[in-house]
Amino acid sequence: MSTFYMPTRVYEEADAVRAHAAELASFGKKALIVTGRRSAKANGAYADITAALDEQATPYVLFDEVEENPSTETVMRARDFGLREGADFVIGVGGGSPLDAAKAVALMMRHPDKDISYLYHPDDGAQSGGEGALPIAAVPTTCGTGSEVTAVSVLTDPSRGIKQSIPHKLFPALALIDGKYLRFAPASVLANTAFDALTHLIESELNSKCTPLSHMCVDAGLKTWALSLPVLRGEKEPDDADYLHMMRASMMGGMAIAHTGTTLPHGLSYPLTVKLGVPHGKATAFFTAGYLAYAPASARDYLLRTAGFTSLGDFRAVYRAACGPIDAPPELLAAVIEAAVDETAANPRKMQLAAYPVDRELLRRIAFDRAPD
Repeated sequence: MSTFYMPTRVYEEADAVRAHAAELASFGKKALIVTGRRSAKANGAYADITAALDEQATPYVLFDEVEENPSTETVMRARDFGLREGADFVIGVGGGSPLDAAKAVALMMRHPDKDISYLYHPDDGAQSGGEGALPIAAVPTTCGTGSEVTAVSVLTDPSRGIKQSIPHKLFPALALIDGKYLRFAPASVLANTAFDALTHLIESELNSKCTPLSHMCVDAGLKTWALSLPVLRGEKEPDDADYLHMMRASMMGGMAIAHTGTTLPHGLSYPLTVKLGVPHGKATAFFTAGYLAYAPASARDYLLRTAGFTSLGDFRAVYRAACGPIDAPPELLAAVIEAAVDETAANPRKMQLAAYPVDRELLRRIAFDRAPD
């Protein structure tokens, strides 16, 4: 049986925020805008949101302290601020970090009596649905996570030194997608986030939970992603069409993993991000070639060809040129990869999502991108 559930209303168009100001303001009486310190202001997204809310005479307050790989502590500070200010809905704006944080903030504002432990340990043992959080609107400004159309919030727990999804399911009610915000993204951010979107598409297809309906999103997403591959190859400067394609591919990747979840490259990536500070998309794509290398040839060839690559070697070359090497001493990098293997191998759910049987030794070969014998 295949099912498809994607409750987020999506508008994808130029000036989407201003065009849908009334719907954006309809979720409550006062908005808490959750974002990072700089990018949403630099790319114009924050100005568009505040103008839209002003137009609707809807007050708002700003929490702009979300860091990359947002922490549970930041979520709680934003929750307390939002409660003090009397906000009753949340707007997340930015890349995956602000969007994931905004979801968790909306959850904790709906549960003001809960402490930080509720993020990872719901006291009833159940997963919260959308009714367990304040209404959430999402305005993405990068082209990687697809968080605007997923129920996932990935947070860093400093007390345990881990980066992990929380168990609550938190779909935004509204996503407003506008490619113009990518005009201000550095080339490194475009590359890292574009490869993040690609890993979502690949991991959703090479997944034990893949269905014809999730495949629908993957196939459309890969074909869209391929349209901007010349930018990542360094063959052209990005234009508005490229920005739109990058945003759309990211959204489709988000829709795909909303149904399947991610698998081994994502599981392996988190220690690289937490311990070495490697950007998330760059870290996940670092492990993708190894995961593809051991996949059934027909699936590997389909994924590479549809994304615009001529071979697995071509994928490796474009990734290295676009995202660059990981800046860490080889001995330290190897040690962190070994730790990633241990951590992922100890996660049965993540291992079971692989599209082919993987034991610890094969996982290690995947992680170090060692070719099949």
